[in-house]
Amino acid sequence: MSRFRIGIAVVVLATLLSSAAPAGVRLGISPLGVARFAVGRVLSLGGLHHRRAFARHGQIRTVSLRPQDVRIAMDSGLGSPAARRQIVAAAALAGWHGGRDANGWWRHGDGGYGWVGPLFWPFAIYDIYDYAVWGDGTGFWDYGYPDIYAAIFAPYGHDDLAAYAGRGPHGPGQLNSRHLSSRYRRVPLLQQLCGDDRNDVAGLAIDQMQQAIQPNEVLRAALDGLANALIPAAQMIQASCPTQTALTAPGRLAVMQQRIGAMIMAASAVQQPLGKFYDLLEDEQEARLNALAEDRRKMSAANGATEAPAQACGVAQPAALQWPADEIEARLHPNDTQRAALKALQDANARAVDILNAGCQPDDATTPPARLDAMEGRLEALQRAVYLVSTALENFYATLSDEQKAQFEAIGQKRTA
Repeated sequence: MSRFRIGIAVVVLATLLSSAAPAGVRLGISPLGVARFAVGRVLSLGGLHHRRAFARHGQIRTVSLRPQDVRIAMDSGLGSPAARRQIVAAAALAGWHGGRDANGWWRHGDGGYGWVGPLFWPFAIYDIYDYAVWGDGTGFWDYGYPDIYAAIFAPYGHDDLAAYAGRGPHGPGQLNSRHLSSRYRRVPLLQQLCGDDRNDVAGLAIDQMQQAIQPNEVLRAALDGLANALIPAAQMIQASCPTQTALTAPGRLAVMQQRIGAMIMAASAVQQPLGKFYDLLEDEQEARLNALAEDRRKMSAANGATEAPAQACGVAQPAALQWPADEIEARLHPNDTQRAALKALQDANARAVDILNAGCQPDDATTPPARLDAMEGRLEALQRAVYLVSTALENFYATLSDEQKAQFEAIGQKRTA
């Protein structure tokens, strides 16, 4: 078993032995109640009073967020893909080049960003949940090769990353306003961007599903099983939030592998109970859930989160994501051995693009189990692509001097919008 899979297995074991069962004992609640208690910390949608509070500061769907407004927006609730996209965009730019630029070159086609400082895939649990349960793939399917490219040629320098990984008296990732500049105070905590918001829980999809289908005892037991599966799934993804800042390209690709691996295992944990629950639905109950999902997608579209294919699927990469062969040559002045390793790395990137282009969003995934299958397939394709590039990159890095490594790392950092 690889070190990566051993690490993920440890995460699984730790989360399975965590607060879910004790919560039921202490609170005297049912399995469904335990799920609401545990998953709610990660999947809370925010209360109406939070949304009204943010409305006093600006409308999420029509106004770009300023960095200083990010925390206010997060307090308004994270259930809306449009809201999360603007929060991520503001957070990604707050620590980049001093927050002076309006757009970053590693931006997704939907306006979001796959990398926010040292964090890959902010709010991952929400994107998975929105697509698998509600069929809203706006956030999930925009991840692909551009994120691998941004891991190789990272936009953030050491000073930029300090804004996201400030180490004050509260420990790594905890920003201390007394010790950091106002620039750093504009950046939200990484744990919040991982989905660890502490808002009041206003509702969960489990509650909405239960109200829509009015389950009998057999179906209620299956829904309880699904709710219980969501507990370790949500915690696995939450636990993959980085605790240290990766400062090199190989380190960033390792971060990607760990994050994607946790997401794959989380999807697998939910697969069987979701399929069992869905198989027990009668036609009328299934129609009610479909109507609920359709309403949810319409609400997302009304808030500016329009459904679009992922930018890396079957289209030419934009100029910002073209392989910088000339710049690498000018900066590194590689010898013949290094050129051979660099050629292998470039070829690995081309194969990664092909892998991900072959696994785009399917049109026939119309049920939650089918969407979960499609999602798991996409994550596995992304994991294969990252592994392929990572192996070639490590071989190339092993041939470089420290000065050449520094020059390679500077390529993405020197780029502007």
